Parts: sequence; structure tokens; C-alpha cells
Amino acid sequence: MLLSESSVNLEGGLKIRIIFIHVDYVWYYIKTKTKVAESIAVKKDYMEECVVLFCCAEKIDEDNPHNVIENATLEVIRHLEMIQTKKVMIYLYAHFTNDLSNPKTAIEILTGLEHSLKERDIEVKRAAFGWYKELEMRSKGHPRSNLSITVSSDRKQKSDTFCPPHPNQVEIQDQYVSHSCR
Repeated sequence: MLLSESSVNLEGGLKIRIIFIHVDYVWYYIKTKTKVAESIAVKKDYMEECVVLFCCAEKIDEDNPHNVIENATLEVIRHLEMIQTKKVMIYLYAHFTNDLSNPKTAIEILTGLEHSLKERDIEVKRAAFGWYKELEMRSKGHPRSNLSITVSSDRKQKSDTFCPPHPNQVEIQDQYVSHSCR
């Protein structure tokens, strides 16, 4: 689903990666419509002191979009709590995969994630689906500011957190990172 490439673990379960970037600000401006673009009311938007979630719905996500939305929501909230923010910009980034879902499912997942986070008192903005956009942001640069989160579709399986470009897994427990990014 969301945000990067899906992969299959040894037990055969789907894994979803989320690109999570804590920023001082993010700004986008809609430029060009694609053939699958949703209608828009907002041509540009801005958010400060937030997390940008780069998202990409994949073909395999079509099997159970509800689980994808719920598990991604829980994992995103877990990480938001660690950095003590309640603001998110959801930004579609289809370039994470060669196996995109159909546009209807992608919009269902992105809007589902948006609504699910809002229901949990997170301030959420979502950039429009199917448009080329100009983008600007500034990352905060702390150990949890740039994460790749691998979320399993099975809630019983623990999620992994990595801090690119560091090749080792980052263990996050409570409010501490046991291996910082360098």
C-alpha cells in the first residue's frame, strides 16, 4: 500500500513501507492534471511543524484496503506520538513502485488514511491525487525526522523502523532511539 514498495516477508505476509519526514514546513502547488486526476478545490497548500507522509497505493493493496488503512493509521500515530506532533500532510508519490493500484483504490486508501487520522484528532491535509505538483519542504534533521516504516498487514506482526541512509534497524522504545542515524 502506502508509501513505498510492498515486499513479502518470509511468512508470506504483505509489508507496507511508509516514508515519514518530520518537517519545519511543507508547501505544494498543483501544476498539471493527469488523466486520472481527482477534482480539486485547493490548488496550493502549506503546513508548518508537521510530518509529510509520502504514499503510494499498490496493486496488492486492492485485496484489503481497509486493513491497509487501519494498520498504517496505527503505525503513523505511534510515530507521531514519539515526536510529539499531531499534524500530517499526506502526499501521493506514485514513483515508489512499478505495480500501482487502480486509481479508485488509491484514492480510497489515501482518503481513508486521511479520515482515519482525523478521527483520532490529527490535523491532516492531503495533496490532490493525479496531479503533478511543485513541492518544497525542510526536514528537521533529528534521528526520527526521516524514517522508513515497514508495516505488516497483519496486526500481530511487529513493524520495523529504519532510518535511511543508515543500513541498520533503528530500535524505538518509548521516547528513545537506541541507534541514531549518522
